[in-house]
Amino acid sequence: MRFARLGPAGAENPVVIEGDRALDLRPITTDVDGAFLAGDGIARARTALAAGDLPELTDAAALRVGSPIARPSAVYCIGMNYAAHAAESGSEPPTELVMFMKSPNTVVGPFDDVAIPPGSAKTDWEVELGIVIGRRTERLVSPAASADHIAGYVVVNDVSERDWQLARSGGQWSKGKSAPGFCPTGPWLVTADELDPHDVRLRSFVNGEPRQDSRTSDLIFSIDTIVWQLSQYLTLEPGDLVLTGTPEGVALSGRFPYLTAGDVVELEVDGLGRQRQRYVAA
Repeated sequence: MRFARLGPAGAENPVVIEGDRALDLRPITTDVDGAFLAGDGIARARTALAAGDLPELTDAAALRVGSPIARPSAVYCIGMNYAAHAAESGSEPPTELVMFMKSPNTVVGPFDDVAIPPGSAKTDWEVELGIVIGRRTERLVSPAASADHIAGYVVVNDVSERDWQLARSGGQWSKGKSAPGFCPTGPWLVTADELDPHDVRLRSFVNGEPRQDSRTSDLIFSIDTIVWQLSQYLTLEPGDLVLTGTPEGVALSGRFPYLTAGDVVELEVDGLGRQRQRYVAA
């Protein structure tokens, strides 16, 4: 199934996307959030869809597309998880999982404008496959146990301000990761039963020119390993978002300029859709 949230920021309506139709989920839930996922919401939505209990949202095409999940309790990010990206960042591939966090209020719609922060000269793009957690997750016994805790997957842009992340970080990356709008997410939450995330293609483009092009099969730490390892150190809650890392081809490499007002970034992950943001002055 593909879930989306349509409407003005802060007042999105939850829907199921079926072909070219958006079917209203409000007969069974007020939102696609942690409570919905934890309460067997995907199965309830599937039952309601099969029974014809979800009316079509007839004005869907005219509505803004929001993030397909409501604000998560946490956004966890895995750094340098592609060897080539670690190299372009000037680092050796990690032997331990590198984790940092983005503020949950960075999560916005996939087509929303992104403001370049005042004083920023190094705003960068990063296409990533995102994991949406489906139920409370802690101390998993093995990577194989991770699949039962994953609700689905999304496209995410881990927008970064590299000077704040690295030179002005104080040793932590989150300062350069948490400006408003720095986590465009969606357009859809695709349920785990409809995607094999272990070998899908990720691509990004700036002003129509290709930048990143890789596959999740090149991840250093696999999808299942990420969730398992995180669960050893913290508790993942339903609706939490986990970013799995970005491949090479970002501005940090020195091969491409950083973003400026007027630039357009497009990102896609096979099976998860495509997003597009225009970058504007703050």
